[in-house]
Amino acid sequence: MKTTAFCLLSALTLVGCSKPDTLSVSGSSTVLPVVSKAAEVYSAQSGKAVIVNAGGSGAGFSQLAQGLTDIGMMSRDITAAERAQYPDVNIKAVAIGRDAVIPVVSSEIFDAGVTHLSLAQIAGIYRGDIQNWQELGGPDTDILVIDKEASRGTRHIFMQAVMGVKEPEAKGADLVLGSNNEEQTALTQSDSAIGMLSIAWLNDDIKGVTLSMDGPPIAPTLENVKAGRYPIARDLNIVVRDDISPATQAFVDFLRSPEGQEQVEAAGYIQVTK
Repeated sequence: MKTTAFCLLSALTLVGCSKPDTLSVSGSSTVLPVVSKAAEVYSAQSGKAVIVNAGGSGAGFSQLAQGLTDIGMMSRDITAAERAQYPDVNIKAVAIGRDAVIPVVSSEIFDAGVTHLSLAQIAGIYRGDIQNWQELGGPDTDILVIDKEASRGTRHIFMQAVMGVKEPEAKGADLVLGSNNEEQTALTQSDSAIGMLSIAWLNDDIKGVTLSMDGPPIAPTLENVKAGRYPIARDLNIVVRDDISPATQAFVDFLRSPEGQEQVEAAGYIQVTK
């Protein structure tokens, strides 16, 4: 592979772009679009190559802890178990954006009338207690339940809000996928699915449902997330070691600069330094 100023790889390998004057970033597929956009701008300005890899929040943390990457990407908090696994490594999280995790359904289900769900109803689907959309006012169609891998940040946030714990068993799940892109594709190809996606990944084929709460229903909009009304929200983080190099710190500073924060908004998320 020819080395360029900016390399975006989908695999967890640095082969082909791993030169001493490059920065490597790996982890959350939710944070990846932000860092990728910022890396393009930063590389064009600085001449510094930035390699961005997906793999999930857990992979981002562990690769950073092992010294295999310069920056990790995480769409959730670092867990106590992760810190305990690397007790001699000091790692801190830096927020670069704000996001919401949205319960999403296939457009056919939304158009058939399932536009509002309660957290209890969603929990019932993932536990396997509710298996047909007819039970929720929709068509007489089996629910295709899409879950995420246990280490994924999106799942941690979603399940904490819906089930009350970060890593519950989801007996009702039919598919377990990894990245937002994989889940978006599966939802788009189905006419009866439910899943969980970052707000930036919604499209015409995937509809976010309004949450029926004790008070007024809460629609999945950026305005509600910004105002703190949406209950399934989170910071988008990068994680760095305390022995961070000056070159790595420069890119971290860029991500939180006005220009870097423009890339957060361009990716469909919310700025944190305004």
